[in-house]
Amino acid sequence: MRHSVFACAAFGLSMSFTAHSNPSVAVDIAPLHSLVSQVMEGVGEPDLLIPAEASPHEYTLRPSQASALANADVVFWIGEGLTPWLEKALDNVAGSAQKVDMLALEQTHTHEYREGATFEAHSDHGDEHHDDEHHDEDEHDDEKHHDEHKDHDDHKDHDDHDAHKDEGGHHGHDHHGNDPHAWLDPENAKAWIAVIQEKLSAVDPDNASTYKNNAAEATASLNALIADTNAKVSKLGDVKFIVFHDAYQYFEQRFNVIATGAISLGDAEDPSPKRIKEIRETVQKLNVNCVFTEPQYNPGLVKNVFEGTSITTIGVMDPLGASIPEGSKHYQALIEAMVNSLSQCK
Repeated sequence: MRHSVFACAAFGLSMSFTAHSNPSVAVDIAPLHSLVSQVMEGVGEPDLLIPAEASPHEYTLRPSQASALANADVVFWIGEGLTPWLEKALDNVAGSAQKVDMLALEQTHTHEYREGATFEAHSDHGDEHHDDEHHDEDEHDDEKHHDEHKDHDDHKDHDDHDAHKDEGGHHGHDHHGNDPHAWLDPENAKAWIAVIQEKLSAVDPDNASTYKNNAAEATASLNALIADTNAKVSKLGDVKFIVFHDAYQYFEQRFNVIATGAISLGDAEDPSPKRIKEIRETVQKLNVNCVFTEPQYNPGLVKNVFEGTSITTIGVMDPLGASIPEGSKHYQALIEAMVNSLSQCK
């Protein structure tokens, strides 16, 4: 009888632990993973699916990453525009998980892709967004989408890249619609913090108060980041710079520091000879002296494109933060690093 009581007690404890276990959460890219980590502080750690040094456009999940996706209760991802291959994996591998598409949220402020290699002609275009409260804060310059196209199809055959090449790679990618690099606007990050808190509290009500407190702290941190970034950018003066690919529109619009142009399209596919000619002419015409490479790509292309021009500074600007440790501090460090990159342009 005693054994039976202990067995029942043990069973009850086991049932209780299972019922109150923390949620398994998967996130696609490091900046969004950082925001989720901030809200989950003290409760658990979300799994990162795509390392920051890899391109989210074309990526093949490793077995451990596919396993994290399969076991997830909630998946936060930027959306199909950034990771076209992930949509099928979400359906096939994480069928029972709740999926949160950040670009599809009403709270997300979005811009359309920019057209052309140079942007000065597009500075008066309107932008598309879900939240009208941002209208008077931005200059509404339409840009393209960021990324670093590395595509993948489904997670099955995790090491077989060839099996995934037809699913949304560089070729055939549609450069119309909304630019997916929305995480580079910290106002979007603030809106997402509230959504992350709401979704996690719904699946894990026992930790709802922790999520609420963490979200409040994260929002305060982002407000301070925005104020600090505005102050630093205002001291840069009239910087003229070229980016490797058109991934930075959200940061540019938010802080009113607009790039002169981009070597590659928003998905970082190779530029055409016409595009290279256009951007070289713009560099000479406007006396641009600063260009940024990205750690996910070969900097040799940048050097070749601008050989013999007025470019004197070749720096690094990274929309994903490849050199920044993943985790809760990643997002704020990413935005700070972008300002530090711009400060190199003299």
